[in-house]
Amino acid sequence: MIQWLLIDFLVFACVAALTGVIIPQILLIAFRKNLFDTPDPRKIHKTEIPRLGGIAFFPSILFALLLLLGVGVLSEDQSILVRVHKHILPLCFIECGAIILYLTGMADDLVGVRYGAKFVMQIIAAGLVMIGGMRIDSLHGFMGISHMPFGLSILLTGLVIVFIINSINLIDGIDGLASGLSAIACCFYAYVFFQSEHYIFSAMAVATLGALLPFFFYNVFGDATKRRKIFMGDTGALTIGLFLSVMSIEICSIDYLPSRSNPAIVAFAPLLIPCLDVVRVYLHRVRAGRNPFLPDKSHIHHKLLAAGLTQRKAMMTIVGSSALLIGANYWLSEFMDITLLFVCDLVFWVGVNMLLTISINSRERRQTTKIYE
Repeated sequence: MIQWLLIDFLVFACVAALTGVIIPQILLIAFRKNLFDTPDPRKIHKTEIPRLGGIAFFPSILFALLLLLGVGVLSEDQSILVRVHKHILPLCFIECGAIILYLTGMADDLVGVRYGAKFVMQIIAAGLVMIGGMRIDSLHGFMGISHMPFGLSILLTGLVIVFIINSINLIDGIDGLASGLSAIACCFYAYVFFQSEHYIFSAMAVATLGALLPFFFYNVFGDATKRRKIFMGDTGALTIGLFLSVMSIEICSIDYLPSRSNPAIVAFAPLLIPCLDVVRVYLHRVRAGRNPFLPDKSHIHHKLLAAGLTQRKAMMTIVGSSALLIGANYWLSEFMDITLLFVCDLVFWVGVNMLLTISINSRERRQTTKIYE
């Protein structure tokens, strides 16, 4: 265990160092070649900011994981070799899927890609992950469902992967939000994998965390006037979304966790906020007669901004709420029915959104009253 703890630390340090070196170079190239995310009425930022930060993610993560596997083979350490051999097939197909999404995201950030084409690429990436042998074959009692037939398992796994990828992509609306939520999820997944002795996937979690933290610094604390601020863009969001979906599926496939928590709720609790937000936004757009795939300002962070919070406070509120939800679900799932627990999460989410709507309407009435006074 100590050996794998050291490996995780080295993987994290390697990815963080690489990402920290690459991002300033991306900023330099972006400003030299005028590669910016231009402001428009839908967007919150008011100045031109590069959105190519995600380009640094996948190469850094891939380098660290391949280095881990290579060193493990060279060392001839049986504890490493056994785990490398067990996970080499799914890892190969995961990385192939990540390459597809990485290139798709880069094309979208540079020249633009229609959402239909991105959706097809996400389905292909999901298919590759499943070819590698990863799928959800049990819901561990959610809605009374345990083991599922092969066909239903494949369909559900594909839907989950595509859904999570889009959830991370769509929640990326204010500084630090997508990266903050993803970083919290990676910390939790790394802990669960390590406790469950799924060490290869704990390395994947800390590698993803290592890519997110340097970006978070530039995204949240970078000064746009000094050319030190950057967005992750679709390149980063699609790649991170795939890695998070893969980690959640791997945890859901574990039959028993040392903590005795339910694997299904542990797998998806870190993704509750982005996933529930996507469902609410899509339903809102359909009810309003708009295309559910076209962007607008109806996400949870937009509601917090409309309620009077600053970007920084809105981000911290959402990320902090996600951490609390993860902890609560992790603890409660030990002795509470998983379906009832999900219903409680849903009621909490609906209640928060209703309170936000009341707060926004009240704030707008006060502002209108001040204008007429």
